[in-house]
Amino acid sequence: MYIGKFEEGGESLKKIVIGGQMDKAEIQELAEQHANGKFEIIVKSDLDAAVALKNGQVDYYFGACNTGGGGALAMALALLGRDMCETVSMPGKIMDEEEIRKSVQNGKRAFGFTAQHKDVVVPILMDEMCKLHG
Repeated sequence: MYIGKFEEGGESLKKIVIGGQMDKAEIQELAEQHANGKFEIIVKSDLDAAVALKNGQVDYYFGACNTGGGGALAMALALLGRDMCETVSMPGKIMDEEEIRKSVQNGKRAFGFTAQHKDVVVPILMDEMCKLHG
């Protein structure tokens, strides 16, 4: 849960909210392992997470479900629109690593994936976000 403003070296940390339907604690832990001290990772319900992103209270949204685009991104898609969201994995298919990185570079803010692919996609997303917010 978000409490106050965190700072490191005088700069505000970027914030990632974990929404979606599945494995929120595991995704939070995985994101924290790859945050390199640059991100605060918080968990909320999907509606609260999408609203926080829309209102600028957080910078990015991660969500997981069984399909990668249903419960993982439904609220974010409804509130933010397709231009801000990306499904980076679906059952049996993970987006190419370069395409995931381009999604971050191109300004996508909400990322959905299947819970089964979290160990692959979260490190890629975090690595690219760390580079972007160096």
